[in-house]
Amino acid sequence: MPNKKYHPSALNEKPGISAPEIISAVAVGHIQQFRKIQPSAKELVEGILDENITALSRAITLVESTNVNHLAKANEVINACLPYANKSVRIGITGVPGVGKSTFIEAFGKYLTGLGKKVAVLAVDPSSTISHGSILGDKTRMEELVKDKNAFIRPSASGETLGGVARKTRETITLCEAAGFDTIIIETVGVGQSETAVHSMVDFFLLLKISGAGDELQGIKRGIMEMADAIVINKADGDNIKRANLAKLEFNRALHLFPAKKSGWIPTTAACSAITHEGISDVWETIQKFLELTKGNNYFFEKRKEQNQYWMLETINEQLKTNFYSNPEIQKSLDSIKKAVQNDEISPFAAAQKLLEKYFKK
Repeated sequence: MPNKKYHPSALNEKPGISAPEIISAVAVGHIQQFRKIQPSAKELVEGILDENITALSRAITLVESTNVNHLAKANEVINACLPYANKSVRIGITGVPGVGKSTFIEAFGKYLTGLGKKVAVLAVDPSSTISHGSILGDKTRMEELVKDKNAFIRPSASGETLGGVARKTRETITLCEAAGFDTIIIETVGVGQSETAVHSMVDFFLLLKISGAGDELQGIKRGIMEMADAIVINKADGDNIKRANLAKLEFNRALHLFPAKKSGWIPTTAACSAITHEGISDVWETIQKFLELTKGNNYFFEKRKEQNQYWMLETINEQLKTNFYSNPEIQKSLDSIKKAVQNDEISPFAAAQKLLEKYFKK
């Protein structure tokens, strides 16, 4: 067979000048070496009390860790920070996706830092039930607030926790307060499950709404509306101002259908624009009036005591659940019993009872 003459392709890339390295290998080595050094609990606490953001971030990562070996160290840090906590106002902010929570929080946060406040934003990002990943894009959406030296933004993945908040969020509040942040904002996932958990860890609960999305018809429903201390109609700008004011009236009427709150506070409605900042100052004035009333009648302090008890019981429930599923005997039996349930060989309730008996007998 005759040899074919080789013709080089015209598409071959010609050698050029290689781009210089833009990252120093020495700098990378220093960073990697620094990350390997794990600070002690005492060093983390000292850093937090010195308002060191790096120490605060590392302590929060420790608290969020699912590694059982980190639990004792995390508890040591939290217990050391407790005497310096409880000196902030805790604000929960919720609303359906698309209502503009991140834009509102940035405008609200910038307003507060302008007043000399130190603001910590704990944003809970939903985790995918398929890939278990989270975007954690709240810092990207709050590009102005993230550059503010008096603000701290910490996005966290909701994980498998119902609604995305649990003991870890509650403990993160303690760390932020010890670091000198006097205003803590918790942004919920906004999918209808996290509101109860957030309500149990904040002083003031703010519900964001938008007009023209059918929300006016939902206003007479209980649940989230009953928990709200204020309802704010966002995106009240441009051609939407008239609709926002109409929605404000509708929600105001709906609020009168609910029983009076134990706090003595009458929930308010307002309209604002996170883009133009119109009405942002009114929201803070409303919160100030709420704090004045509830501290005056002692409800503020009683609610905090009840919340502490609630989270103690929640922690017990969470720990029992963790211990149950990590038990070697349960792990051995779980798969076979799950298959038996799927094949209708045993009822789900009898199967659960069988596993529980095995666990407590052990």
